[in-house]
Order: sequence, then structure tokens, then C-alpha cells
Amino acid sequence: MLIGEVAARSGVSARMLRHYESLGLVRPSGRTGSGYRDYSAQDVRRIFHIESLRSLGLSLRAIGRALDDPAFAPSALVADLVRGTRDRIAAETELLTKLRRIEAADPADWEDVLQVVALLRALGSKSAGTRQRAVLSAGGGVPVPVEALVEAVLSESDPHVAGALRWALARSDEEPLALLAEGLGSPEAAVRERAVRALAELPGKAGTALLRDALTSPDPVVRGQAALALGTRGAADALPALIDMIVAGRNDTDAADALSVLAGDTAAADRIATVLVDRLADDTTGAPARGRLTQALADIPGPTAARALVELSHDEDRAVALTAAYLRRLRDAGRPDGPRGAVRG
Repeated sequence: MLIGEVAARSGVSARMLRHYESLGLVRPSGRTGSGYRDYSAQDVRRIFHIESLRSLGLSLRAIGRALDDPAFAPSALVADLVRGTRDRIAAETELLTKLRRIEAADPADWEDVLQVVALLRALGSKSAGTRQRAVLSAGGGVPVPVEALVEAVLSESDPHVAGALRWALARSDEEPLALLAEGLGSPEAAVRERAVRALAELPGKAGTALLRDALTSPDPVVRGQAALALGTRGAADALPALIDMIVAGRNDTDAADALSVLAGDTAAADRIATVLVDRLADDTTGAPARGRLTQALADIPGPTAARALVELSHDEDRAVALTAAYLRRLRDAGRPDGPRGAVRG
């Protein structure tokens, strides 16, 4: 079979076939009387083998070894190909992400493109100061793409940079809720906490539905942060989680503050005071938790909380009784905001 026919059947150009021959990969078995290359059926099969191995990403040198060395084991080479392919995919994915973020910024000219690239590079810096400066300096020109902001928020461990990122996210014109919802479902606890903190700082009613969903999270930190945010927004369904936080001693001062916000009218105040009293009377509530629940009653207005403090001032637990009596005196003196600071300070 002449080289032109082989090229037509195999899809390999005559020029590439000559190159293979120069490398010793495949040589025509014979020559015609006129001196033209004459490829046998076995030669053609070898060409197809070469092309198959090329499709896996093997170099021509490695292909030659694979075809000619009986002792050549493919496992190690294939493993190297797998690693190399993964690395290329990761690099290409990173490039695609960067390009999508530049596209999302809607740059007007190449100067805008360069600004976005510089910003994204700064957000990925190992220096916390560089990351923070990048966030705080953004916004005056090209906006930070919301995907980049959310990714940075969910991965940032430095508290100062994290605060700046949440601030920038809250001011973003783009919608971050879907991305933050993914963060809430992360297998990493730290990512879930960062996501709920970012949701809590979104302005207005943005994120309220997701925060309500987070109240059922199996992660107590996520539940607690969601309850604090919802409590300060006046959402009554945060009440059980806030009480649980006080009992557990986890952000109990903040939880008590949120309860005082929820106690905005007499009915709500009496309902909250009743729940606190019920938990105080629960046999499973330990002494430290009873003390915290008593302190939480201090900022709940209305007759139910007042009566509870009177009764608790005679409690069998001396610490609870002393705390309740002290809180009663402060309430009677007309200083409802004083007790928690005075007792806890």
C-alpha cells in the first residue's frame, strides 16, 4: 500500500508518516520497483496503534517504548498521564473561572480588564493585608465579581479580612444568595459558619429565607448564627434556638440581646418570659444554665418576667436566688439595661 493510500485510510498525513519513519516508529516493510514506500497490513495496524496511544497524550518517544519494549509496563505511565491530565484540568478550570469573573465585571476596555486581573490576584495573595486592601479599595472603579467575593468570603480565615469581605458582599449589586446557599451545605464546618455570617450581614430582608432554613441545620454554630440574625430582625421563629444557646452557654449574651429585641410588645415579652421560666423549671437544666436563663429574664419587660424574678429570688439555688434578687433591684430602680453588664462584667 503506497503512502498516499495509507494517509487516506488512516487519517495521518504523508508528512507525519515520514516523520514517524524518521523516528523509527513505523517503517514501510518494503519498496516498490520504482522505490516508493510500500506499507503492509501490519505496518498500517502499527500506525493505528500509534494514533491510539497519541490520543491518550503519550509522547512519541513513550509510544515507541510501549510498542517495542516487551518489558514496558503501562501502569506507571498511565498513572502519570492521569496526574498530568488532572493538573491540566485544574489549570484550565482556574483559567476559565478567572475569565468568567472578568466577563462578569463587564470591562469597558483593556484597562478595566487589567484592573480586574490585579484585583483577583490580590484577593488570592498570601498576605492578609494585601487581601484586605484589595477589598477596601475595590468598588470605586471596576466592581468585584460576586463569585470572587463569595469564594473569598467562604475561604477567608483572617477575621479582619473576613469582615471587609462581608462588608463588600453586602454592598454588591449582584445576588450572592445561591452561592452562599452552597456554602451552607459545605462539608466543612468553617465554610458553613462563614456562609451564615455573610448571610446575616446582608442588608434588608435579603437572605432571611435562607437563615430560616439554617435554623434546622445539624450544625449548632450555623443554627446559632442564623438565630442571632433572625432575632435582631424580629423573627419569632428564632426563639427556640436562642433559648438553646443560652442554656448551652454559646454566645448567650448575644442570644439574650436578641431575645430583648423580640420582646417588642407585651404579648411577645410574656411569651418569651414563659419559655425562659419553663426551661428554668426543667429538671434537665443544670445550675450554670439556670443562672444564664435568670440573667436573660432581666431584659424581658412585662409582668411575667417580673413575677419570675420575684419567685427566683427565693430559689433553692443560692446563686440563682442572689442573681434574681439583684436583677429585681435593678428593675425596680428603672435600669433595665444594667443587669447583664453588671452581673457578667
